[in-house]
Amino acid sequence: MKYLITAFLFTGVLISCNSSDKTKTTIEESETKSTLNDSNKQLQNIDSDKALIATALLAAPKESRLKCKVIGYNVAGEFVTLREGDNQFIVLADNPNQDGFSAACYHKDLEPFMARGRALRTEGKTEQEVFAIREAEMKTGQLKITPGLTLHIYYGAKTVYDPETSKVEDAQLRYVVYMPWATSESTGLPTVPMASNHPWIMNPGTHKAHIMISPLPEYKE
Repeated sequence: MKYLITAFLFTGVLISCNSSDKTKTTIEESETKSTLNDSNKQLQNIDSDKALIATALLAAPKESRLKCKVIGYNVAGEFVTLREGDNQFIVLADNPNQDGFSAACYHKDLEPFMARGRALRTEGKTEQEVFAIREAEMKTGQLKITPGLTLHIYYGAKTVYDPETSKVEDAQLRYVVYMPWATSESTGLPTVPMASNHPWIMNPGTHKAHIMISPLPEYKE
């Protein structure tokens, strides 16, 4: 009889433990799902001019974002000044009518060069034609790029962002330092990257020669 009572008590303890473990597992799974759902709820589509401005500004240095001028296509498809600014940077917002995300920030002295490219593309010129025309105009002095002027690009394949931080999901930065007519020999830089985050020179010997710097994205570090 004593053994029978002990057996009943032992079985009761096992059932209680199993029930407790199941309850704990259910609670943990529920909390995990809740956290994931909350994270997903934070992300929104970039579908307003306000969102275009906020996400584009991440291409600019943090300390300069407050006074950057922001230009680009609005959600209505018009190329406009989205926000006025008065410092040395111009920010080009993502084009909402193109796949993926790409915003850029560049020194205001690059605007004539950038604007010329936009005008030629609007005329229907191909990228090869744009390159050739601007190269000819650089050689005659119609266009000018001061060596060392920079372009910052914030880009990624996704078009959703966190409205609290303005960060675009999985987007990363890339930097361009313009060095017209520079070559591998004149800079000591390779013409292909030695590693994914090493600088190299692109379009060497041309008006559009530039140093490329592509830091590793934060989510891969």
